[in-house]
This record gives sequence, structure tokens and C-alpha cells, in this order.
Amino acid sequence: MKAPIYFLFLFLWFAKALQAQGDVSVTTFAPGVIKLSFGKPDTFAPYNFCTEKPRVSEMKDVAMADLPFVLKDVKIEVNERGVQVRIPLNNEEQLYGFGMQIGSFEQRGLRKRPIVNDHPVSDIGFSHAPQPFYLSTAGYGVLVNTSRYVTFLCGSNQELLQQTSESNAKEGLKFTPEELYAQQSPKHSAVWIDIPNAKGVELFFFQGTTLKESVQRYNLFSGGGGLPPLWGLGIKYRTKGDFTQDDVLKMAKYFRSHNIPCDVLGLEPGWHSNSYSCSYVWSDKFPRPQAMIDSLKGMNLRLNLWEHAYVNPRAPFYSDLKNLSGNFLVWRGLVPDFVNPNAAKIFADYHEQNLVDKGIASFKLDECDNSDITQGKATWGFPDLTKFPSGIDGEQMHQLFGTLYAKTLFDIYKKRNQRTYFDYRSSNVFTSSLPAVLYSDIYGHNDYISMISTASFGGLLWSPELRDSKNETDFIRRLQTMLLAPQAVVDAWFLKNTPWFQLDRKLNNEDVRYEGADKLEELVRSLFNERMSFIPYLYSSFYDYYEKGIPPFRPLVMDYPADKKVRPISSQFMIGQNIMAAPTTMDSNARTVYFPQGLWFDYYTHQQYEGGKSYQLNIPFDKLPLFVKSGSIIPVATPVNFIDDKTVFDITCKVFGSNPSAFLLFEDDGTSFNFQKGNANLISLRVANGKGSVERKGTYKDRRYVIKSWEFFK
Repeated sequence: MKAPIYFLFLFLWFAKALQAQGDVSVTTFAPGVIKLSFGKPDTFAPYNFCTEKPRVSEMKDVAMADLPFVLKDVKIEVNERGVQVRIPLNNEEQLYGFGMQIGSFEQRGLRKRPIVNDHPVSDIGFSHAPQPFYLSTAGYGVLVNTSRYVTFLCGSNQELLQQTSESNAKEGLKFTPEELYAQQSPKHSAVWIDIPNAKGVELFFFQGTTLKESVQRYNLFSGGGGLPPLWGLGIKYRTKGDFTQDDVLKMAKYFRSHNIPCDVLGLEPGWHSNSYSCSYVWSDKFPRPQAMIDSLKGMNLRLNLWEHAYVNPRAPFYSDLKNLSGNFLVWRGLVPDFVNPNAAKIFADYHEQNLVDKGIASFKLDECDNSDITQGKATWGFPDLTKFPSGIDGEQMHQLFGTLYAKTLFDIYKKRNQRTYFDYRSSNVFTSSLPAVLYSDIYGHNDYISMISTASFGGLLWSPELRDSKNETDFIRRLQTMLLAPQAVVDAWFLKNTPWFQLDRKLNNEDVRYEGADKLEELVRSLFNERMSFIPYLYSSFYDYYEKGIPPFRPLVMDYPADKKVRPISSQFMIGQNIMAAPTTMDSNARTVYFPQGLWFDYYTHQQYEGGKSYQLNIPFDKLPLFVKSGSIIPVATPVNFIDDKTVFDITCKVFGSNPSAFLLFEDDGTSFNFQKGNANLISLRVANGKGSVERKGTYKDRRYVIKSWEFFK
């Protein structure tokens, strides 16, 4: 294209875009958060359901810089198709996000369509937690405030306006598919966003100086990170789906008599009198549920109940919900219109009066996503054309359903000043304040590891459960990964005995003991104790999530933005401010571990590793694959078998390297929201002149931590 013609075409295109845009409203919505509005935004946009207020004071403390582009260069057009948005990209930017993703980590050059789906096995964006939200290494985030299905072209397509005569000068002949596709998929200089059927749009821009700070700002804007109860960071064990009341109590006694840590037992579908759809009424297998709950409480075990939100005709509140639900059923059950306050109240009131009041500590919210839309035979989800009394349609409800469902039940606990920790299978944006962990029925181990990192870009937590194992090595590697996650869960819903009693499912249910069961049980006890020893460190890291918006589990690219070698790494991640985890999978006794800048220590052997280099390391079976930054203080507790309201942790402060930074231990009752009113302590752990010191500040009168000793490793 000749230059004068090119510029004329460019001028006409911009003129048309500006004419289509009309008046764009730009407001500073919160410190470092810019909202751009155009046209008539959707009524059922996700931020309209964010119940927590932005943490404005804390947001002011997060560093920020100007966006790397001017807002007038963000182009918006509304037409018969819907809304299209164009956002500039510079050549050096890498993109992350779009929710909890599988199959892709770095997103630039890809086409992403984040849609809720119960079997997210491809890299196109389908996920349990789809988010119309991406982040850039240039230090900003872009969120489209919509619950519609959106497509993002992440610098993946070239526009006519980008083409010049030089573009075609040296193309030559291409013959292989790889060469042809590479030629068609260069990384171009814009993100295009396509929102069909929309009549307007709201865009949120989150400013930072790095990717991590833009994530912090987003989390604080959403109300801060969720702080689980102390017991939520212990071990959860889910029992077999057809267990009876006596079976559950027998399993509880096993954990206590064998001194194996456990804080929560989870019941699967068999506790319902009808589970697909749900009755929310105890089945005949549990003739005395209150006696069972009380017995478990006496053993310091809390109870978690599985359910989904499709309401069976046998549910006591079915008739009350019938006119407040969608016009399609799922498994013959109603789909509550959680957008409607009356429907949410009916659902919540029943749960509070009949379950939470009786002592149920938390819930597992299953199948709140959608049946696999890539397979025609998977049709259990309500269709996108579903109509709800509130006016929301099935497409938008699918994207929001898990979030609305979890918030409906979480509000019960919040009202009671009682913290909880949910499992759930679907989420969206503005949910960081929810104390809930995502899970999935997929079971790829490498995917499980990478999803810990991808979830963190959007204020999400992911839990890789331990279920099936191909062999003993696979079992141990999965066990290690599970213990390095936001929630440590063994899901034995199909096993009569513990997985370490017998790895083979058939033999396990026939009570045939594995020949190495004693050895495996000892290993499980030891590794569970390692998890329990990190509870104070993890709890304080979650407090940073609440107070500062820093994800407690996050990829290396957040902490080391200047190191381009960490950009593609999703198999290693930071836990809190000082510890790096490097789990491995069944087929590898060793793995390559990359160490970012600085000096690093093996947590157990104290072997030192120089940053900026990769090492081939053996990953032992009997330890967790953990490495500590030099200059760190790690509070390590004497392990306990459970956490109750009176648990006091005896702590050894382990100091790695010279001139360590102070570590702040967060201390409160561990169960209520009183910390939000200031009833908590911050305990400063410091080292000066080779000696450790402890300074406790705050109004909480009891003691959850006792500093017993200090150990130094140099």
C-alpha cells in the first residue's frame, strides 16, 4: 500500500471508530483503577455482584505508574454484532490471566475465549473459572466487566492497517504446516476484544509498576484476599460416597488413633436422601446426624458437606423456589435464580437453619459450572437460552453461577461472625475475598501444578486433590503437590480405606492391604506433619493476601519481573514471600529447577544455589520440594494433629542467610472476623547482632504462637 493511501485509510478508519464511539466516560474509580464506560453496559455485569468494598486505604500504598498507552488509543465500536474493543500492545509485553487456565500460561499470540466448562482440557480458554481479565508484564491489568462469552485476540491477528509493503518483502515459499501457521500467527500490536450481543461496555484498568502490583490492586479492589480459618489450612479428608454414619466415625477414629493430622472430614453425595438433584435432607445412612456431628466435634474434626444447587422436588423448600428459578431443569431439579434476593434468601435460610446451625463447618459446591460444551453428549447443564425471573439469561448465569452460589452460602457464615473455607467448582472475577478453593475432575498432574500459578492472576485459589494413583511413585508425587497448595485435600470418595492402605481401587474396596502400606502410612504421617508445621507461615501469607492483595501462592513472574527467564515457568511457584516450591510428577525422580536472582537454600539440607541459574536436582520422596530465599526468617511450628480454638503453636524461627528481613506473624482467634475490627496482633520476628528478637503489637489478648527457639543457616 502506498504511504499517502495508507494514511488516508488510517484517518478514515479512526474517524469511523471515533464516530461509533460517541462519548466515552473515563473515571478514576479507586486509587490506580480507571473505569472506561461506553454505550449501555450490561445490567448483570460481575462487578454489580461484588459485595465487598474496595480497600481504598490499602490500595493507596501499592505503587503504580501510568498506563503504557493513552486511553484515547483504546478504540471501542458498537455495531450490529455487539461491542469490539482494541487495546494497544508494545513489542516487549507478555500477557497472563483469563482465569484458571489449562494448557497455556503465557497468553500473547493466542486466541482466548474464557467460558465456564466442567472439562477444561484445551487451551482456548474454557475453564472452571473463566475471567475476562488479563495482565501484562508492562504493569497493568484490563478487565471487561461482562458476564457474556467474550473472545480475546491477544496480539494474534494482523489488521489491514498494520500491513505495509515491507511486510511482504521476504516471505518466500512455505511448505510445512509449522511454517505456514507460524507465518499466519505473528505477535501483533493490539488486543482485540469481541463481545457479541452487548450494547455497551465497562473496562477496568488496574495500574501498577509491575504485574504483581496490578494483581494486588485488583485483589484489593475486590475487597482483599479471603482469610481462611486456621483449621482450613490443615488436612481435609473426603470419605467414600456411600459411607454410613458408622463408617464416617470409624474413619475419624482411625485418624486420631494413628496420630495422622486431619482437621476436616468431607461427606460426598450419599449423605443426601436424593443427590442428583439434591434434597439437602439426610439419607437413611445417617439416622442420627446431630450425634455424628457432635461426636466428630469431640474428636476435633469439622464436617464439610458435598452438594450442588439443583433443587430436587423432595427438597423441603422446592415449592418456595419453583417460581424463582430458571425455566429449564437440571437432573429434574430447579436452578435457583441467585440474582434474585428472594431466591438466594430461601436457599440460604434453609441451609442456615438445618445445616449450619447444627454444626456444619463448610460446603463443597459441585457442578456449579456447566456440562462439557465440547461434547454433545454432556448435556446436564441448563442451556444458554434459559430464562430467569431476574432477567438474566442462561449464558450470563453460567458465567456467574458458581460465584453467586458460593456468596449465598458464605453470607450465612459472615453474618454469624464465623469463618469458613469452601470447595467450589466455578468462579469469575471480583471473588478474591471469598474464602473458597477451586477444584476439578480433571487429573493431569502437570496441569494440577500449573493451575496453582494460573489461578493466582485473577484472585483465585486452586486445590489439586489427591485421588487415584498409578503406582507408589505417582502417589507420593501427587501427595507432595497436594500439600503445597492453598488447601490440602485427599479425596477418597471411591475408596473404602485410605489410599495408602491400598493404591488399587478394586483391592482397596475388597480390604486387601497393600504390601507397603505400613511404610506409606508412615510417609503420609511425616509429610502431613510437614504441612502442619507451616501453618503459621501460611496463615501469615494469607493475611498478606487479605491486607495487601498479594496472592499466597503465585508464579515466579510476579516476584521477579525483570527476569525474562521466569516468564514461561508455571511448574515452580512462590509460597508467601520467602519460599519457592518445585514439585515434580510421577515420571521424574529429578527435575530442572530454575533459581531467580539471589542466593537460595534447600529447606532441609541447607544446600545453597546461586540465582540466575538452573540445576538438575533429585527430588526426595520423604520431603517437600521447598527452597528458601537467603535473608529469610521462616516460623516453623511443632506439628499438631488438629487445630482447635485453644491450639497454641510452639515455633522455631529458622533463619536462612545473612541480614534477614523481618517476618510478620499474624495472630488472632483464627475463627472469627474480629480481626477486621482490629482484634489481632502482628508479631515482628527480627535478627540483630546474630540474635533473634520478638515484638508483639496489637489488641488480641490470647497467645496462638510461642517462640521457643532460633536456628541459623548460612
